[in-house]
Amino acid sequence: MIERADQMVLNYVSRAADAAHGVLRPDQRLDFARRLRARIEAERRGSQDARDVAKVLTRFGDPVALVEREARRLANPAAAPTVGPSADRPTELTGSVVRGRPRDLAALVVLALAALLVPVGLPAVAIFQVPVLVWAAGAAAVLFSDTWTAGDKLAGAGAPLFGYTVGGVLVGGFQAAEPGPAAFVARFFEVSGVMFMIGTALGVAWLAYRLLDVS
Repeated sequence: MIERADQMVLNYVSRAADAAHGVLRPDQRLDFARRLRARIEAERRGSQDARDVAKVLTRFGDPVALVEREARRLANPAAAPTVGPSADRPTELTGSVVRGRPRDLAALVVLALAALLVPVGLPAVAIFQVPVLVWAAGAAAVLFSDTWTAGDKLAGAGAPLFGYTVGGVLVGGFQAAEPGPAAFVARFFEVSGVMFMIGTALGVAWLAYRLLDVS
């Protein structure tokens, strides 16, 4: 994990240096990369957690935008040499997530697709319903991600299943047309799909919130 955190910083600075090629003079490019690395390390505050480092890099935004800011600064000799988090954080934050976390975004899309397939009524594959299989693929992608914490993964990936089982049992039990297991089971299957969709929406919303790190 420590090596991954350091590699993330190195990759980010390398991207910025590559973007500066042909835009800044070689000496300016080296000075820019040096100051950028130092500023990132200062913001990082010695953290070796890959998630913390990802947050720091996200605050800095698109490396190309940093190079453009540096070029504008160099064009104005009176400006102070600054390299740091972008002032346009909301826009650049979203763009950085889209470009930097494609697998995490794909996992969210797969989870959302599982919910959207519920009302379609596709035939089962062996004994498994198609939405359950799609959910399992999305949940696996979330669990193998190194972006979210264990708690985030459990909440986000488990919410659809929790909604289906617990939500279906509670709502089915309260809304059964008449006493007895047959009425309960019938009502459970009527509402469990909807509860699965609600759980999925909540889980995806939570994972997306944590991915964007909105606080």
